[in-house]
Amino acid sequence: MNILAIGSHPDDIEVSCAGTLAKCVKRGDKVTVCHVANGNMGHVIIPPDELRVMRINEAKKAGEIAGIEVITTDIGDLLSNGCSIEQRDMIADIIRCVQPDLIITHSPTDYMPDHLAVQKLVFDATFVASVPQYGGGKSANLTPLYYMDNLAGMNFQPTEYVDITDTFETKIQMLECHESQLKWMRDHDNIDFADFVRTCAKFRGLQCGAQYAEAFTQAYVWPKVVAKRLLP
Repeated sequence: MNILAIGSHPDDIEVSCAGTLAKCVKRGDKVTVCHVANGNMGHVIIPPDELRVMRINEAKKAGEIAGIEVITTDIGDLLSNGCSIEQRDMIADIIRCVQPDLIITHSPTDYMPDHLAVQKLVFDATFVASVPQYGGGKSANLTPLYYMDNLAGMNFQPTEYVDITDTFETKIQMLECHESQLKWMRDHDNIDFADFVRTCAKFRGLQCGAQYAEAFTQAYVWPKVVAKRLLP
């Protein structure tokens, strides 16, 4: 299968579904990760232009660990707009290029404006990409859409779980590639974000009888639902 995960910022995918994506690669899937925003506002000291380059490179390094292709639409932080036709069409073009069998993105119950904007853009783009007469080029199927867990699981009620026990350390290695974020939080905020992610994965694992797990729900709208399990 072709799997496309679309997150807002570099590291969002690592936090919420990298273990699942690593399992997808292991079962033979082609996995592509797209970051809509470039993460240029994610530091107190490093200037946006410099940080943009750092974060794009960190994301690519993380993808290499699991054999995942990483791309970006390179929109600045806080500039994602769920009502932007231009941004929607950029994502629709990516969907048409990748031709995914499954798309993963942020939940509509997420806490962060960029995440919510990306969720809406992806939901709309999945339909736009399926219309042959719009935009030219090869259209895509109306792809099943899954929402990944929110940060700390707040306001998120899972309907599916993936046991990531065998890929959890890969997930952490990928997360640690985002040094501009994790090092700053450790040195200046006294927050070990990798441990934070470990705690959340253990909690989701507790819910489903696994050591570590990631949680998802599906966009239950016709005709995006299929009568088979797509997650590993």
